[in-house]
Amino acid sequence: MMCAVRRQSPDCYLVSLSTIDLHSHSTHSDGLLRPRELVGRAAVRGVKVLALTDHEGARCYVTNPELVGRAHFARFLVERGYARDVSSVFRKYLAPGKPGYVAHQWASLAQAVGWIAASGGIAVLAHPGRYPMNDAQRDGLFSGFKEAGGHGVEVVTGSHTSRQFHTYARYAQRYGLLVSAGSDFHGAEESRRDLGDLPPLPDGCTPVWAASAW
Repeated sequence: MMCAVRRQSPDCYLVSLSTIDLHSHSTHSDGLLRPRELVGRAAVRGVKVLALTDHEGARCYVTNPELVGRAHFARFLVERGYARDVSSVFRKYLAPGKPGYVAHQWASLAQAVGWIAASGGIAVLAHPGRYPMNDAQRDGLFSGFKEAGGHGVEVVTGSHTSRQFHTYARYAQRYGLLVSAGSDFHGAEESRRDLGDLPPLPDGCTPVWAASAW
């Protein structure tokens, strides 16, 4: 998954990390809050710069408002008492090889980065610690992303452990990438971190919102 970060004015560079959250989800993908509710919660929590990074595009939602994603299905089973929690639904029914699994059709890395760049954004690789890869595969991902024109990697995120913050900070330095931070907030009941609940970036990182290249 990749996030598109919009180029901002220099004033944005001065905002502290505690007021920035560049990864969140609404009901337009697999979040629990509607966009307006999400923005309101972020404002109450002191977030000044918020990125809404829904998987499905607005056009898809408008043309099919009854669209049901995997997370919606998982929550339905939990509500009906067929599963203990959303995570168990994914493990038992929606993972590869399970009865409810449907293979994704992804754009190529080069296509995705190209679309983001063409729209005026900066391509950021989201939560790399979530992808089941060995070291060689991970290096291949980072080198391919860099060669395709990618500029940043999400280091501090609710989808990473504290140890992974430092692991992917080193990857960012190795591949000359900017660093992003976001809670990956889906809802209070399903997220490790709330909006804006982010620790400082590891030392030696250049954040995407403070890069002079912008």
